Amino acid sequence: MSDSSPTLILTGGQVLTVDGDFTVAEGVAVRGRDIVAVGTDAEVRALAGPDTRVVELNGRTVLPGINDSHLHGAAYGMTKPPFAIDVGHPTVGSIADIAGAVERAVREALPGEWVVGLGWDPGYLAECLADPRRFPHRRDLDAVAPDHPVCLTDFSAHMAWVNSAALRACGIDAESAAPGGGVIDLGADGQPTGILREAAQGLVQSGLPSPTLAERRLAIQGVVRELHSRGITSYTEPGLGPGGDETFSGGLSTDNWTAYAQLVVDGELDARISVLLLPAPMGGSADDVRKGLAELRRPESADPRRLNAIGVKIFADGVPPNRTAWMNDPYPEGGHGALCVHGATPALQVDELREMIRVAHEAGFQLGVHVTGDRAIDTVVDAFVDAETAAPRADARHYVIHGDFIGAQSLAKLAAHGYGVNMNPAIKWTISDLMDEVVGPVRSAYQWPVRSAIEAGVRVCASSDAPVTKPDWRQGVAAMLLRESKASGRPSGPEQCVTLAEALRAYTATPAWQDFANDWKGSIELGKIADLCVLDRPLLDLDPHDIVEVEVDLTVFDGRVVFER
Repeated sequence: MSDSSPTLILTGGQVLTVDGDFTVAEGVAVRGRDIVAVGTDAEVRALAGPDTRVVELNGRTVLPGINDSHLHGAAYGMTKPPFAIDVGHPTVGSIADIAGAVERAVREALPGEWVVGLGWDPGYLAECLADPRRFPHRRDLDAVAPDHPVCLTDFSAHMAWVNSAALRACGIDAESAAPGGGVIDLGADGQPTGILREAAQGLVQSGLPSPTLAERRLAIQGVVRELHSRGITSYTEPGLGPGGDETFSGGLSTDNWTAYAQLVVDGELDARISVLLLPAPMGGSADDVRKGLAELRRPESADPRRLNAIGVKIFADGVPPNRTAWMNDPYPEGGHGALCVHGATPALQVDELREMIRVAHEAGFQLGVHVTGDRAIDTVVDAFVDAETAAPRADARHYVIHGDFIGAQSLAKLAAHGYGVNMNPAIKWTISDLMDEVVGPVRSAYQWPVRSAIEAGVRVCASSDAPVTKPDWRQGVAAMLLRESKASGRPSGPEQCVTLAEALRAYTATPAWQDFANDWKGSIELGKIADLCVLDRPLLDLDPHDIVEVEVDLTVFDGRVVFER
């Protein structure tokens, strides 16, 4: 092969470049790792040498490699067998089904061994649907696991359901105080029910057995293989560090950084991972952030295009389904939610959160802040602006993570300062009917206002938050175009729908911007890295309802075919 011949050509289809003009080409040529030509079928085909692999698209679509910009990869891997049991919808449909899954796991477990699972959602459990007062309880698990501690994290990762053996193992009883920003649910008898919310989960998760480095590596590799089958070549790992990901995987997730770093050194990481370090746990303080950043510094990577620690994650409040998002207007049954940071009063918590953000900003990191309620979002955005005013930085690219109920004023401030928002349209599809009850129909319809954000000039990324939802960008794109409910098909806030181009940009070019990598990935342009995926049909003009049926036929990473259906 001559040095100038492409190694791979994809041609005769719809190449959606997702460049600044959303140009549509017919073919793309790759040499080594790089895109060397984008153009008409005739132009690209003419470049083929005797050893070039030519893929005939026959009208199929090519996209840039998908970038899931908020995906707990190491944790997602640990939620799969053999590491954990699946207690999510549709695998289970009732509390009885979950008890059956736990009972089977107990039979295979060693004496006294922990049983860990993930994904339960009361909105899909028959007993909870039949009786709104019914909620998962430790007794449901005690009946099948009297001697094995059990910890089942809910779909949102903001609530854990444990049995009596787990409470005993971790020393939790009626007298136990929840950490700041956490709640231990108590029954009418004053005893813990087995439900631990927000920061209270840490009381049990710190007692979970920590996976070995070999197990973490296997889990990550399993996730990357799955992501290749979904056309995903990049993701943001949001929260590795002393405060991070015990929720799903146990142990200090500095071990997860080590697992990723070893895979890079060994040439076994075929994905591009941007990492947010988590120096403080949920419920933490500014001192925790200072201490955590001093310990973490900025870890080195053998290949920053495969693994790069670019930012810091901070938790500001909880999540709306658990009524722990901090809202201006009360929930229908009362209460405003709260910040989940250190502090005895809301005012002290606001001061603490502002200081956490200032410390991380001045340390030179990008900030991604988990924040969902409108009152909490306003607090965070104002803190971004004030931190930058006090210590100007050229291009911080801070962003709001989730941003469920972000209002017009905060959107305007994000746009004015070049900040972003990372939203979860696939979760909108899943929970919109539930949210009508939680926050009322008007706020529910507004949740994740993608159209408003784009019109305000804010860069919008879309992500799965896996394992909260499956890392399925097709569902996210369809949800952005339709805003229909999974349960009923009813539209929720249709005025917030966006175009196909805007939705695809939120899974490709804009996440590359979030990663400080938009000069070399995120679109199909000359000189950019050859991360691509081929879909099984034309995407332009497809009925949005049919997008979820689209299959990925081929995934290219770094110029190599890593998945072929």
